[in-house]
Amino acid sequence: MNSRIEIKGTNLSVSPLCLGGNVFGWSADQDQSFAVLDAYVEAGGNFIDTADVYSSWKEGNQGGESETIIGNWMKSRGNRDQLVIATKVGMWEKQKGLSAENIKSALEGSLKRLQTDHIDLYYSHEDDSAIPLYETLGTYTELKKAGKIQHAAASNYSLARLREAAHISESHGYTKYVAVQNKYNLLDRSDFEKEIAGGVEGLGIHSIPYYGLARGFLSGKYQPGITVDSMRAGGAAEYQNERGWQTLKAVEDIAKELGTTPSAISLAWLRFKGSLPIASARTVEQVREIVQIVHLSPTQVETLDLVSATA
Repeated sequence: MNSRIEIKGTNLSVSPLCLGGNVFGWSADQDQSFAVLDAYVEAGGNFIDTADVYSSWKEGNQGGESETIIGNWMKSRGNRDQLVIATKVGMWEKQKGLSAENIKSALEGSLKRLQTDHIDLYYSHEDDSAIPLYETLGTYTELKKAGKIQHAAASNYSLARLREAAHISESHGYTKYVAVQNKYNLLDRSDFEKEIAGGVEGLGIHSIPYYGLARGFLSGKYQPGITVDSMRAGGAAEYQNERGWQTLKAVEDIAKELGTTPSAISLAWLRFKGSLPIASARTVEQVREIVQIVHLSPTQVETLDLVSATA
């Protein structure tokens, strides 16, 4: 996984798989997280995604746990300069919204927890219609000039708002959103493909989708009649239907053909579609599954397109 992809409109050169940090401090404690991060870097990875809100949903957590673990790991390994770090602002109840005041305050917290002086890719975690886009983008411009962020990006945005943001950035000379992180995978296709995909390409915005493995369902660990002991099993239940099982069977068949894992096939499909996928791992074994980079033939992609299509 030593090949690199240039994120559009940036100087960021990243691995073809972004490691998701949502499990750090949730289903993976600090020692487990360190092992996962080490395995990812050993496989050639350099792109890590987190958020200030991760993992506030776990009982006893407050938020910021993932950033803290990643910060501790980078400090212990002395490898910050070798990595591209993405984090997000706006969704955590303690730091809610995209006002100038909140962004600046939230960023200081993230920098402290990550033990770094800058964020490479700073996402608006969700749209905030209560705050004018020019305020948010103007703030990112100020932070970029101060060297605290390199680039800004958007998550969970509609195409209309991305277009509006692009227009404001161009007309005011503000930093632009260079990437969008929305939900997209073999089983969550229609919203992204119908409403986002073509538009973001036209805007020169890089697609870096989350839930690349459909909450782990497309890894193959879920099978009919088998109970999986996972904190994410509840979320994966929505895919356990006829379409989901047929899609997973096609993924597994192609994985056998290519001598790789279902995870690798599911993520390769996203790359074929022009996206740079994010996937998380709780164990070293799972890291080894997701870091395998394979290339699908047009026929294999067509097979997956047809079986996973929605009406």
